[in-house]
Amino acid sequence: MAATSTQALARLRAQEYVAVLIDQAFLEIEPVESDMVMEHIGTAVPVHVNFAINGMDRVARELRAALARHKRAVLMVRQEAQQAVRNELKDAITALLLSCEMALQVPSLQSGVETRMRNVYELAQEIRAKLEGTESVSTQGIRS
Repeated sequence: MAATSTQALARLRAQEYVAVLIDQAFLEIEPVESDMVMEHIGTAVPVHVNFAINGMDRVARELRAALARHKRAVLMVRQEAQQAVRNELKDAITALLLSCEMALQVPSLQSGVETRMRNVYELAQEIRAKLEGTESVSTQGIRS
């Protein structure tokens, strides 16, 4: 707990927090200082509460709700990023598979080269299967 904005800034600089409880009165009475505090909270979840009218039970509920919302938002962002990477990889794998198929159709391909090309083709198929497998797992998490 910090009694002043100077103390709050010092603590925010010294340590990283998951959440920061901010009194709404502080926001209204000291807008410049509160802006400075907000700039230094980093990845912490800001939770604005009115300590003058809310009891500790209410503050605890607000904090739990804010942390739950933040956790869901982080999960959604992570899943979206994973899906974007998966889509990019699938495009590259498709191009690799097509290139391998075209190369394997060349009639005068040396047997050593053909063997290596088939190995690359099979590896690309394995990667594609793994990407499709992780996609079904991640979409199941979204439905829940």
